[in-house]
Amino acid sequence: MENRAPRGTRDVLPIDSGKWQYIEGKIHKVCRQFGYFEIRTPVFEHTELFKRGIGDDTDIVQKEMYTFDDKGGRSITLRPEGTAGAVRAYLEHNLHANTSPSRLYYICSCYRYEKPQAGRLREFHQFGAEMFGAGGATADVEAISMAVELLVSAGLSKLNVGINSVGCGECKSAYNNSLKEYFKGKEVCELCQNRLERNPMRVLDCKNPHCAEIAENAPKMIDILCGECAEHFKSVQDGLAALGIDFVIDSHIVRGLDYYTRTVFEITAGDIGAQNVVCGGGRYDRLVEQFGGKPTPAVGFAMGLERLLLCLEKCDIEVPGSDSPDVYIGWIGEEGRRCALKLAADLRGQAISVDLEVMERSPRAQMKYADKIGAGHSAIIGGDEVESGEFVLRDMRTGEERKYRINDVSTKGVEI
Repeated sequence: MENRAPRGTRDVLPIDSGKWQYIEGKIHKVCRQFGYFEIRTPVFEHTELFKRGIGDDTDIVQKEMYTFDDKGGRSITLRPEGTAGAVRAYLEHNLHANTSPSRLYYICSCYRYEKPQAGRLREFHQFGAEMFGAGGATADVEAISMAVELLVSAGLSKLNVGINSVGCGECKSAYNNSLKEYFKGKEVCELCQNRLERNPMRVLDCKNPHCAEIAENAPKMIDILCGECAEHFKSVQDGLAALGIDFVIDSHIVRGLDYYTRTVFEITAGDIGAQNVVCGGGRYDRLVEQFGGKPTPAVGFAMGLERLLLCLEKCDIEVPGSDSPDVYIGWIGEEGRRCALKLAADLRGQAISVDLEVMERSPRAQMKYADKIGAGHSAIIGGDEVESGEFVLRDMRTGEERKYRINDVSTKGVEI
């Protein structure tokens, strides 16, 4: 039996789980502030959902998806990203029949078979937010500002917001032709040669230094946008400026998924090498229709939580870890045990966290344990305490001691 987690996965141990809870708490709070509601979708979907939504010619579909046949012979895929499942749920449950726009968010695990590296695992966790039904530039600005607000609330201060427009279908068609013409005869990597046939815009996103140098002088989409797309992009810029959000126009931001239209954006922070993009997203006005729904504008973004936590660590931003118990309660003798059980229950009823002795250690060992777990306060209940009806609560940091009536704890509590 292999007693190691599969490559590209990791356990979140108690020492780190508090950090995850902290970030997830920030997510829930910011989403409430922006009027988003949580959605939870299955960890696996029919494979066709991702092929249709993400695109057959993307690296994700061609190389990275975990796909298998179930016992009924159906092709099933572990979700590689969250948007496709959110769109499917939006249509299946007729959420479009409610008020528009529909604002949804999720925190989910995703799966991609790729080379594990800093901030990128084969099983990773993603926070995503999707807004369905709003086609104006204000919705784009709201999405970007929400992402910025979350990252700032998590502790990041130096953020770089890059935006671009990939236009509508007509813009894309014209732009792809201009890219093919520009790259004709130029020596690019084998991957980019294939991309020029299937999806020329992806060449701009190549991480090969030689390809990146050639792409530097490639035509820019914003120079050939149609009138409506150009006006939309200008309104996005005006909205960000009105909010005081600094940004740069980066013509190389095209995102890796085929469903994006018009606005795309990325946010980078800190110095974690090639993986310093902590958030990315944009508009996808045709995806709902691709899934069989009525034409529905939509915009959203996602961020990897492992990458966000790594970025916070690299920026020396302290994230609260798992909390130590407020009180440790030890006991001596059978009468002390029964009284300690009741005292622990009464304290927990006052929303105080309690670590109760369960190992039957000696009083000295109990105090060593209380110190080791970092308990804020401690109490030992023995025969004397049972007889007097009082116990002493000791502050483990200052040594200060306070005496309380055991029977009063359930109604009056203690000072922590």
